[in-house]
Amino acid sequence: MSPTDASCRRCGQSLGGASYTFRSTEAATSITKCLRCALRHWPMLRRSLIASAVVGTALTALNQGDAILTGQISAALAWKIPLTYCVPFLVATYGALSNSRN
Repeated sequence: MSPTDASCRRCGQSLGGASYTFRSTEAATSITKCLRCALRHWPMLRRSLIASAVVGTALTALNQGDAILTGQISAALAWKIPLTYCVPFLVATYGALSNSRN
């Protein structure tokens, strides 16, 4: 199969642009996906969520731990804490996608 007629394994879309290759859990083969399907690749998302939970919790404890422990939770923390978890999720997902890009 030449690169021009390759298609996404999940949705069948032609891979004329960027494609991403992941290891298959079923066999010793690889799976090639388009960007939209790569963003929905569950093993990658699971690793990103775990990294986000660990790093986000550590950063929240370091940066806002005193405010949380004393009960002085302000409106600013309502957006800072979720953002603290989003950043490591996005970084882990970007790293996985850039590592698997063809």
